[in-house]
Amino acid sequence: MTINEIQDEVIEEFNSFDDWMDKYQMLIDLGNEQEPLPDEYKTEQNLIDGCQSRVWLQCDRNGELLTFRAESDALIVKGIISLLIRVINNQTAKDILDADLYFIEAIGLKDHLSPTRSNGLLAMVKRIKAYALAFSV
Repeated sequence: MTINEIQDEVIEEFNSFDDWMDKYQMLIDLGNEQEPLPDEYKTEQNLIDGCQSRVWLQCDRNGELLTFRAESDALIVKGIISLLIRVINNQTAKDILDADLYFIEAIGLKDHLSPTRSNGLLAMVKRIKAYALAFSV
């Protein structure tokens, strides 16, 4: 699936809930379903600056595709990074760099996060794009 197809799927899933408490629960469930990041990847290098919580993001190249794994010590943040990974995982560096991650606005995520979590979300997206840029060279 393309990044936009996955984003449209995410938007549809989130739009099936009217209440933001249900959407937060969905984020928590996404985080809980994610496989834990092996301790060997919980390094300072993989720690994302700008997040209130501790968030580690590991990116590997598998042929032309980039694969991401992550971990956070906060439930909602773990769900947010899981959602981002769902959208950009197993895509090419070029596709990730070219992607407009419109689902963030479309599901209202940015509007329903505290300012510090919103900054953390931007830091996560920035790190993902930085990995894509590094692997595209």
